[in-house]
Formats: sequence, structure tokens, C-alpha cells
Amino acid sequence: MAGNLKKQENAYKGKRQSLWIEVWRRLKQNKMAMVGLGVLVLLVFCAVFAPFIAPYDPVQMDIRHRLESPSSSHWLGTDNFGRDIFSRIIYGSRVSLYVGFIAVGIGAIFGGLIGGISGFYGGRLDNLIMRIMDVFLAIPQIILALAIVSVFGTNLTNVMIAVGISILPRYARVVRASALSVREQEYVEAARALGTSNFSIIVETLIPNCMAPIIVQSTLGVAKAILSAATLSFLGMGIQPPTPEWGSMLSAGRQFLRNAPHITVFPGLAIVIVVIALNMLGDGLRDALDPKLRQ
Repeated sequence: MAGNLKKQENAYKGKRQSLWIEVWRRLKQNKMAMVGLGVLVLLVFCAVFAPFIAPYDPVQMDIRHRLESPSSSHWLGTDNFGRDIFSRIIYGSRVSLYVGFIAVGIGAIFGGLIGGISGFYGGRLDNLIMRIMDVFLAIPQIILALAIVSVFGTNLTNVMIAVGISILPRYARVVRASALSVREQEYVEAARALGTSNFSIIVETLIPNCMAPIIVQSTLGVAKAILSAATLSFLGMGIQPPTPEWGSMLSAGRQFLRNAPHITVFPGLAIVIVVIALNMLGDGLRDALDPKLRQ
């Protein structure tokens, strides 16, 4: 009996692996999604090899060349301290990706675990957890992040934690919705029959089979996290100068919009391009993972 249950569980794992191969095949057919993936790969490449790509030190000031327009020596011009904007945007991609992925990781891990517990047990515990998540969802994401940062201080770690907590309820609700249907599947019953503990079932069986909506939500969540971090920095509550960060670059260039608009235009374009690319990739993943479209 136990052998048959184990075979059933292994067969489902094999089926799940073939499903991901099919998802990748469908994703490759979506040109917009592949463009988004290409932009994300390029951004990661720039972040990893920033010291070799950036022509200048991003925090080195040169007052003699302050507020210069784009030229052959400074491709995107210089800011009010004479710092090269192109170099600062390249290094700023490190901060944006770091904040985006870590914040989404915090939201996905803890939100997924909360949602998995809520959906698996159901009943009063489910109702209690979801009402708490509703309270968090009732507060605008940026307001919640601002409140957390104002309490714990303005630094990179606190920004990541603040953004991660602000997006946590969304992952909890997404995973909980999937868990309600997954918990009734035969492979979950098989794991129970084999004597697997409830926590192990949630972590090893339930949540992995809710990965499709988590992946889509995470792709879109990285874009929102980058935008939230940029907003916090723009308001002076995020990454502090002189660390190059796109939001703080936008904020610093506000007073020079008439004389040197390039200071704000190029960081703003970087944010727009990355957010659009991640949204295109997220839409493509959603379509590739849609069971109705796979039939």
C-alpha cells in the first residue's frame, strides 16, 4: 500500500516537471515576454558587471563639469555634483534589483507560508489569518512601507523589509486560494497516508504545487518593489545619498528640471523601462501557466 502511494507521488512529480517544460515552450512563443526577459537579463548583467561597464566612479564628484548635457565624455550628462549619470544608473541597477528580489523573497516566503497554513487548515484559523491580511491590504502599500521605514530608520535593509512586509498579504491570499484546491488532491492524501507531518506537507507538497501563481505574482511584484523603493527614496525615506539609486536621483534632479532635465529624465526612463519589461514578462508567464490556454 505504501509503495503504491509513493509511486503515485513520484508519478505526479514527473508530470509536474514535464509541465514546466511545456510552460517554457509556451513562454518562448510570446515575443513580448521574451523582450521583458531580455531586459531583465541585461539589467542583471549590468548589475553584476557594473565596475567594468561604468566609465566613472558613481560617487566621485567633479564640480568643474556639473550639470553638463549628454556628450561623448558623459553619455547621459552629469548631475549637480558633476557625477556621471550613466555610471550612477548602472550602479543604481544593483540597488534596485537587490531591493526588488530581496523584498519579493521576504513577501513570497513568509506570505506563502502564511497562505499555505491558512489554506491547509481552513476553519477559524483561516478566517483569523485572512482578516489580519485584509487589515494590511486596507492600508496602501506605499503608506505601510513609509510607516515601517519611519519607525525603524532609513537604510537599505529597512527599505527591503518594509517593502517585503507591504507586499506580504498579496502572496498570502494568492497561495491560500491555490492551497484550498490543492489540499484536496490525491497526492496530498497520499502524503498524509504515509504519515508525513502537516508542516512537511505544507512546505514540501502544498506550496510547491502553488508555484505557478507565486511565480507570476513574484515577477509583477519585483516591478512593484522597485517602484516602491524608488518612491521611498524620492520622498527621502529610502536609500540615502550618495548611494546611487534611481528614486533618489529623480528627487535630486527636481530643482534642475528647467536647466538640466537630463538629470531626472534618464533615471525616470530606467524605472519605466524596467517596470514595463517585468510586467510584460509577468503577463507572459501568466498566459503560459494558464491551464485553460494549455488545453
